[in-house]
Amino acid sequence: MTKLKVGVIFGGISEEHPVSVKSAREVAKNLDPEKYEPYWIGITKDGSWKLCDGPGEAWEDGGRPAMLSPDRSVHGLLVEDQGKYEPVRLDVVLPVLHGKLGEDGATQGLLELSGIPYAGCDVQSSALCMDKSLAYLVVDSAGIATPNFWAGTAAENVDASKFTYPVFVKPARSGSSFGVTKVSREEDLPGAIAEAAQFDSKVLIEEAVEGSEVGCAVLGNGAELTVGEPDQIRLSHGFFKIHQEDNPESGSENSTVLVPADISGQARARVQATAQTIYRALGCAGLARVDLFLLEDGTAMLNEVNTFPGLTSYSRYPRMMAAAGLPFPEMLDRMVSLALAREPR
Repeated sequence: MTKLKVGVIFGGISEEHPVSVKSAREVAKNLDPEKYEPYWIGITKDGSWKLCDGPGEAWEDGGRPAMLSPDRSVHGLLVEDQGKYEPVRLDVVLPVLHGKLGEDGATQGLLELSGIPYAGCDVQSSALCMDKSLAYLVVDSAGIATPNFWAGTAAENVDASKFTYPVFVKPARSGSSFGVTKVSREEDLPGAIAEAAQFDSKVLIEEAVEGSEVGCAVLGNGAELTVGEPDQIRLSHGFFKIHQEDNPESGSENSTVLVPADISGQARARVQATAQTIYRALGCAGLARVDLFLLEDGTAMLNEVNTFPGLTSYSRYPRMMAAAGLPFPEMLDRMVSLALAREPR
């Protein structure tokens, strides 16, 4: 059987570079060598692209300069070889990138130009989900509850007295919990805005929602969706920020993730149904993790949508899918199949 040539892009220039590398290492452990011939494309923190042997510890020290060609006749990589660039055709790409310029539609746009099928959401849905304020507007129009929020730039004059505290201040277009601050007093708001502005020029101030944090992994295109077993985050204090932990593989100092979630069967069904509605409303395809607040009255409210969620050993998305009976290797198979089945633009 001819193996599919799979380009796996990892690393990137965002604050989530280390998480992406860890995700790629889990992909390397679980990508079936009988089915796939992987091409490991690492992006360094300064934006250099390298074709390397894999996402191991020293991947940045070796490899050859490489780039995705936007020329559809190449349909793949241009790799430097003795001063010349040689084409390497790829059948499909797994853009295992998180955050800025990886999960926000930028890489997806390059892949659209190249004509190479790729896993995950397209340009439009990636950009929409990355901007939390825009995602809230679309999801609210679909009849799903969202937090109350204000969005603007750090340079704007914000009247701190108009908010009911506590509030969360966030970069509007950033992954994970980088730059997020919980603010309990008016006088602390300017500092929190300045912190968020280090990660994005657009800042979001939103109400603190009283509810249980739950998530749902979604996989599929169009009407045919597979949902994972919902999970639940239990906090001892603060807020969930596992990617900023020193050693997240051994757990978090302030949180525990339960899979399956400790919720009723009725609540479980509501979370899964709401996640699918959000996924479709935002135009998602391939995969996404939909994070929700489960309120005391049973309402499932949108928190955020991750269009290429973490795939590390401690990540929530693969754990939810495994709990639903879809182990990591089969999940990757589905991601590849969905990418190849999607109609090219």
